[in-house]
Amino acid sequence: MSQPLWQPSQTEIEATQMHALMQRINREHGIEIRDYSALHAWSVDNLEAFWQLVWEDSDVLADTQGDTVLERPDAMPGARWFPHARLNFAANLLRRRDQHPALIACDERGRRQQLSYAELYDQVAKLAHALRGSGVTAGDRVAGFVPNSEHAIIGMLATASLGAVWSSCSPDFGFNGVLDRFGQIQPKVLIATDGYTWNGKPIDTRERVAQISGAIESLNQVVIFPFLHDEADTHGIDKAVAWHDYLNNAATEIEFDPQPFDHPLYILYSSGTTGAPKCIVHSAGGTLLQHLKEHRLHTDLRADDVLFYYTTCGWMMWNWLVSGLACGATLVLFDGSPFAPAPDVLWSLTEREGITVFGTSAKYIAACEKEGLKPGRSHDLGRLRAVLSTGSALAHESFDYVYRDIKPNLLLASISGGTDIVSCFALGCPIRPVYRGQLQCRGLGMAVDVFDDNGRPLREEKGELVCTRPFPSMPIGFWNDPDNERYRDAYFSTFPGIWAHGDYAEITAEDGLIIHGRSDAVLNPGGVRIGTAEIYRQVEKVEGVLESLCIGQEWGDDLRVVLFVRLQPGVELDDPLRDEIRRTIRTNTSPRHVPARIIQVSDIPRTLSGKIVELAVRNIVHGRPVKNQDALANPEALKLYEDLPELQQ
Repeated sequence: MSQPLWQPSQTEIEATQMHALMQRINREHGIEIRDYSALHAWSVDNLEAFWQLVWEDSDVLADTQGDTVLERPDAMPGARWFPHARLNFAANLLRRRDQHPALIACDERGRRQQLSYAELYDQVAKLAHALRGSGVTAGDRVAGFVPNSEHAIIGMLATASLGAVWSSCSPDFGFNGVLDRFGQIQPKVLIATDGYTWNGKPIDTRERVAQISGAIESLNQVVIFPFLHDEADTHGIDKAVAWHDYLNNAATEIEFDPQPFDHPLYILYSSGTTGAPKCIVHSAGGTLLQHLKEHRLHTDLRADDVLFYYTTCGWMMWNWLVSGLACGATLVLFDGSPFAPAPDVLWSLTEREGITVFGTSAKYIAACEKEGLKPGRSHDLGRLRAVLSTGSALAHESFDYVYRDIKPNLLLASISGGTDIVSCFALGCPIRPVYRGQLQCRGLGMAVDVFDDNGRPLREEKGELVCTRPFPSMPIGFWNDPDNERYRDAYFSTFPGIWAHGDYAEITAEDGLIIHGRSDAVLNPGGVRIGTAEIYRQVEKVEGVLESLCIGQEWGDDLRVVLFVRLQPGVELDDPLRDEIRRTIRTNTSPRHVPARIIQVSDIPRTLSGKIVELAVRNIVHGRPVKNQDALANPEALKLYEDLPELQQ
C-alpha cells in the first residue's frame, strides 16, 4: 500500500461528527464498526437505518417525517424517500436567527458585504413577500441571472420558502445560452444583475437582460439589482423593477410553505455541448439530506466554520455551498477572476476572513503551482483545516503542491459527483488518511462501485463508475420528460436498474477512488482503454506546458491519440519539447498512451463552468457539427482545431 500524505490523529478522529455517528450505530445496533470501510458497508447495507440517522442527527426541521424512510427500495429509478414527510428547504437553512455572520460576499473590485443570519432572514422575508405579490406559488419557477453575490442566495431562499423552484445561470452566459435554459422552464420571475466584473473589466449586462425579458413570455416580473453600478437602471427592460423598490415592504416573517420530500427545489442544467441542455430537477428533501450528510460527516462542518467555494451560480458547487447555512456556518462568496486583482487574491481572502474550509477546482490548484504561489509562506492560513477540489481529476503533483506549499496539516479532499446528483459519489473523509492522487472514499449511503463492460465489479482495475442502490439526491427527473424516457436513457441504459455515471474510474487498494476521465472521452487505440486524465497528468508535468487536451482521431481502421498543448508565453513546440512530452508519457504510463500527433494551440475550449470539452474538439477534428456552442465560455477557440494539416497525414 502507498504511504499517506496526511493522517488524522486519534484525537482528531474522535472529535469528528463521523466518529460520533459510528459510536451511535455501535451502541444502538450492538455491533462494532471500527473504520470507514466498515461504516460505509453498513450504511449501504442498511440504507433506511442510515438515512434515518442522518435525519435525526442533523435535526431536520419538518412538519412531519412519517413512518416510512424508503418506498420501493429496489426501483432504480422509482424509489421514493420519506414519502410522507413534509418540510421546507429554506426553513432548514434559516433556522439560525442571531447576529452571527451568515454571508460575506466579496468580489475582485474589493466589494465586501456582510449579512448576519438575522439580516439574511429579514431580506429573505421581504423578497418572499414581494414574490407572492408577483403571483409566485408552489411549483412556479424563479430564474436567477446572477453573479455569486448575496442577491443570489436571498433569491433562492425566498423562492424555496414559497415551495417554488429556483434555477440560475451566471451572467457570463450569452443570450442564447440563457434562453436555451430558462426558455425551457418558463419562469414567472427573473432576478438579474446589471453587470459584473471579470479580470478588471466591467461588463454591463442590461442589454442582455432586456433581450431575455423580451424573449420569455412567461415572465410576470424582472427584478434588477445593482452590482456593477451604484443604482439599478430598469430603463428599456420590459416588466422590470429595481431590487430596492421591490423589497421595500414591511414583511418581517417568512411563511415557510411545507412540501413533500420530493417536491422540486432546483433545476440544474447539463453542459449542453451536444445539444440543448438537459433540465435536471432536484428535490428539496433529497438535496437537503444529502448536503447535510456531506457537510456534517464528510467535511465535519460546524457552526463556527467559515466555508468558501470558488464557484459561479451556473455550477452545482454553488448549490452545495449554500447548504452550509443549514449547519449555521459562515459562507464566504467571491465573484470575479480567481487571479484578479492579484494572483493570490483567494489566499488573501482566506487569511482575512479566517476561512476554515477552502473549495476550488483542480485547474485552480494547478494554476497556482504554475504561477509559483506559495500561500503557506505568504499568508497566515492558521484557521484553514481542509481544501476541497473538484471539476476534474486532481493530479498527483497537485497533492504534493498542496502539502508542500499550502499547508502540511490539513485534509485535502478531491471530490467527484456532479450536476446530475447535485452532490458527490466520492469525497473527503476526516477519519481516513489522504493518499496521493486518490479521492479518499465513496460517500456514505452511496452504493458506488466500478463495473466492467459485463456489469461485474472491479477492484484495482479501470471501469465504469456506477451506483447500484437508490440515494436521496437522485433527480426527480428531467423537465418536460413526462415518461422519464430521457432520464432513463441518460443514466440507466448501460446497466438496467443501475446508475451509470459516465466516469471512467478505479477503486484502489486503499479503498479510495481514482477518476481517469469521462467514459465518453476514453481513448481506445488498438482496443486498449485509456482515460484522458492519465495523459493530462503526465503532460502537465513538463515545464513550459500550461494545459492540454487529448482526443482519439479515427485513422484507417483504428484510432490514434492526438494531443493539443497550450504552452507558457514565449514557449514554442519544437522537436525537443515533443520528444520530452512523449518520453514523459511513455516512462510513466505505457507506449499505448503516447500521442501520434502533438499540436500547439493558443486556447482550449471550455464550458462556462471551466471543464474542457474533448467531445466538441473531437467533432471539429472529424468535420462534425458542434450543436450548442453557446454552452462554451470561448466558442471561438474551436476554430483553432478546424482543418489542421498535421491531422491529414
